[in-house]
Amino acid sequence: MKVSGKLVEIFETVKIKESFQKREFVLEFATNPKYPELVKFELVQDKCGLLDKFSVGQEVAVEFDLRGRKWTDQKGAVKYFNTLQAWRLGEANGSSGGESAHEGAPPDVDSEDFSEGKGNGLPF
Repeated sequence: MKVSGKLVEIFETVKIKESFQKREFVLEFATNPKYPELVKFELVQDKCGLLDKFSVGQEVAVEFDLRGRKWTDQKGAVKYFNTLQAWRLGEANGSSGGESAHEGAPPDVDSEDFSEGKGNGLPF
């Protein structure tokens, strides 16, 4: 999937565990200019550096995968989470600012890290 818009916020890279890191950013886009949408995306692993050459206010094109997962909390309640996982960034005018090809899915976080007694019980 692909969308273009203005970078509103860029967050620092966060190391989730020794072998996993992510970086988030917010993009404003408008199918109806009267009601712009503010959408948060994430980059994972070696893709985190793709944001380094961009700044807030810049128009960018984002290619991403829509990801979803089911998770059962410690009380047995089932929850569903969606993630917009970016894998390529470029200037909105079409020049590339990142990877030239989608190199497959990033590794999943081990579900055992979120079992009772470990971490904060959240799947992210």
